[in-house]
Amino acid sequence: MEKRFKYKISKGNLLAVLMFFVLIVPFHACKKDEIVLENNNSNKIIDEGPVQYGTPFADVPEVQDVVLYEVNPLAFSSQQNLDGITARLDDIKSLGVNVVWLMPIYPTGTLNSVGSPYAVKDYKSVNPDYGTLADLRELVDNAHAKGMAVMLDWVANHTSWDNQWIENKSWYTTDESGNITYPETWQDVADLNYNNTSLRKEMIAAMKYWTLEANIDGFRCDYAGGVPNDFWKAAIDTLRKIPNRDILMFAETDKKSVLDAGFDMIFGWNFYGKTKQAISEGTSAFNIINAHTSDYQDLAEGKHIVRWITNHDDNAHDNIPQALFNGERGSVSAFVLSAYMGGVPLIYNGQEVGFDKQLDFFKANTTIIDWNYNNSLLEEYTNIIQLKKTESALRNGAFTSYGNSDIVAFTRTFNDEQVLVIVNIRAEELTYNVPDALQGEGWYNGYTNSAETIGATIALDGYGYKVFVK
Repeated sequence: MEKRFKYKISKGNLLAVLMFFVLIVPFHACKKDEIVLENNNSNKIIDEGPVQYGTPFADVPEVQDVVLYEVNPLAFSSQQNLDGITARLDDIKSLGVNVVWLMPIYPTGTLNSVGSPYAVKDYKSVNPDYGTLADLRELVDNAHAKGMAVMLDWVANHTSWDNQWIENKSWYTTDESGNITYPETWQDVADLNYNNTSLRKEMIAAMKYWTLEANIDGFRCDYAGGVPNDFWKAAIDTLRKIPNRDILMFAETDKKSVLDAGFDMIFGWNFYGKTKQAISEGTSAFNIINAHTSDYQDLAEGKHIVRWITNHDDNAHDNIPQALFNGERGSVSAFVLSAYMGGVPLIYNGQEVGFDKQLDFFKANTTIIDWNYNNSLLEEYTNIIQLKKTESALRNGAFTSYGNSDIVAFTRTFNDEQVLVIVNIRAEELTYNVPDALQGEGWYNGYTNSAETIGATIALDGYGYKVFVK
């Protein structure tokens, strides 16, 4: 006969059983990808794994097709928040932009602070001054609906001094006395130690968090050259293994070696510097051509250089583009070169209307952009960008130079399409002697679509440019 045992549970025993499950079961229910803090916080769970919000964006552009727009939330709108950006997405779209880069949207540290948004206090929160996660999701949803991808600025090299990670001293670089150090001359931030495996895991987990929870499409990585390549490879590989995702990765460095880690784009400081010198100091236009050639020498297929005439650093710390490129017309000629010679053009908010004041990104009381400052310049910028989007030769075409020391002239050729770009980088009117191979019928004005016959010479206004399509 089968024996049956009965056990009567008293109130005391029942309480003990319940306490067992309350105290023990949660520690066995941790998910595989949870990360825990070290030292005195070894049982503090800080990541239970993000979940996919919304539908992954299906129209992330190919790198050669990217037109990148940088947003400084403090200067972009009078609201100085994410809602203020969302409200103007139609204007960004109408310019021809297909990727929006948001400067850091995370809480900023206060300890030893100079106000920099690149001193991140919490990698998994939205700065309450900017809004909430729901506000960010609304921004991303609206951008996607308008055909634009969204990239977040990512600061992997350092944190603020009051970031919760500071409790884990081994996550940071220390001096001989064991004190946490700062990178370069930036005393407002603490330098991270990428020899630490736990740090690496948590940094990747934070990047994955935004990719899923906010449905963003990539990262612009600040001071990327200061972080080991093998970390970037692990991070990018992890992000690109997320199902149904096309991830854009942009490194703030001109080191081509980071492209081997999976980055799509790097900064083109060489091209920027040579273009600025040629226009503002009168150096040879051949220096611009040489910079372009050097930038793309041995560059792997699908990798590109980001080119600009201003960004948050240059605008705030150097000057506005009109001051750096001999006035508005000089700045436009520089932008034409940045947009058409090759690579990914970058526009910094306010540039397209010629706004004439520098934009701080450390202080909340910075100048707000006047979006009606110069509507005719906005129309010109729109035409320049729309032509790049229309003509595949300007995105994919082989480059051939036909210029001289004062005029940058080149063709971009792709299949049976050809575009001829001629830019006067001097303030005075010049005449361009057209090579025989480019003369003749069959050309069209790139902006009016009217038929053109190119003769032996072409007159160019000071800082003028002409674009012909065939």
